[in-house]
Amino acid sequence: MNIISDEEADEMNEKPEMTYPEKKPVSSWKDSILSKVASIGFLILLLLIPLGMIDSLLDERLGRRDSTITEITSTWGKEQTIAGPVLIIPYRYFYKTWVEETVKKGNQEIQQRKEVIENRIINAYFLPTQLDISGDLKPDKLHRGIYDAIVYTGNLKIAGQFNKIDFSAFKIADKDILWDDATISFALTDLRGTHETLMLEANKQKLALIPGGLVPNFVSGVQTNIKGLLNQSQRDLHVNLNLVLNGSSGLQIAPIGIQNNVNLTSSWQDPSFNGAFLPIQRELSEQGFKAQWQISYYGRNYPQLWSETFNNGTFTLEAINSSLFGVTLVSPIDSYRNVERSIKYGVLFVTLVFTAFFLFEVSGKIKIHPFQYLLVGAALCLFYLALLSLSEFIAFLLAYILASCASTTLITLYSMAVLKSGKRGLLMAAGLITTYGFLYVTLQATDYALLIGTVGLFMALSLVMYTTRDIDWYAQRS
Repeated sequence: MNIISDEEADEMNEKPEMTYPEKKPVSSWKDSILSKVASIGFLILLLLIPLGMIDSLLDERLGRRDSTITEITSTWGKEQTIAGPVLIIPYRYFYKTWVEETVKKGNQEIQQRKEVIENRIINAYFLPTQLDISGDLKPDKLHRGIYDAIVYTGNLKIAGQFNKIDFSAFKIADKDILWDDATISFALTDLRGTHETLMLEANKQKLALIPGGLVPNFVSGVQTNIKGLLNQSQRDLHVNLNLVLNGSSGLQIAPIGIQNNVNLTSSWQDPSFNGAFLPIQRELSEQGFKAQWQISYYGRNYPQLWSETFNNGTFTLEAINSSLFGVTLVSPIDSYRNVERSIKYGVLFVTLVFTAFFLFEVSGKIKIHPFQYLLVGAALCLFYLALLSLSEFIAFLLAYILASCASTTLITLYSMAVLKSGKRGLLMAAGLITTYGFLYVTLQATDYALLIGTVGLFMALSLVMYTTRDIDWYAQRS
């Protein structure tokens, strides 16, 4: 019989300890991929606030620039519009009317109507058969503070030919035409731009033009009486005017002749030809531009002659404005417009950079706090503020380089610390440089900006899809 000691009995009665597999902690909502994506999306929306504030600041600076330019041009001369010469000849217009009169019949007074013939003086307006304008625009820049206004001095020669002034359309007898009261008038937008007394040569006679335009729908202009130059037998008129005037921005001309020939030259290298008609010939070079227009009256919507009783209401301001043509001396680079266009890409910039940080966080098992994302977004927003402030003092290209270098350097140095890798920081730098370079190309290619932007988005999306093709997103939750 085997005798068991107390120690052995205790060991036999002991139950073996049960072991269970170690449980991995279940990831919380706070640490999930979905939570991170949601927080990043919220930060992107939050950064719309500073981007909107920068955009509002840009509008303020634009308004200040425009008001400054208006102040400069108000003393120099506004954008000039020329409509003339217009021949104005008054005549007596006879018409029937009824008047009330009192007639006594016996002891009674009877009111009765009586037909009478009355007359009044009205104007007949004639536009030239041929209009020839040639001139040179000498550009200049006026400065006030940090703003520039583009102005010019125009030396123009205007010649108008009126052939066979015919009143037959008005059904007026020759004896009722007031030939001695005929006037020639020119419409000019801003008479303050004229340098000296304007002298009109009409049928080889010199006549001084006086302020006070008579061209309908134009407030400002000049005129002169041409007494003795027209009569029942002499109905042809040829006028010449040498016009020297100051203007700003551009020059617009109304094609009031049956045939209009306009030749303009200037040393300005960046003209914008605009209006209802484009030049049939143009030459652009480093020395400036030359442009020639040949326009007939078929392209406009008002007649060659009218009065209160014939074709009345056809020579309207809307019809005139729709027929204007000319040239604008535009600034080669409008830095404010480029900054405005670049801000529109702000959300895309932030999204791309945050996506890169997120991919580094997922692939490198790095924890990046939302506050760190926010600091990177703030650095991206500061790029636009730096670009706006620098472009007011230096060329846009140099301002763009300095602003992008400052933003890239700041984000790169911060990325090296946050991503715990110099290599990742340099990758961020390469991505930022590529993105800023792509944006500048897009800003310069105005006509192809949408196409270039679309191609760039496809490339960026393709790169993200290629980089994340092997990531097990469900594994990231455990």
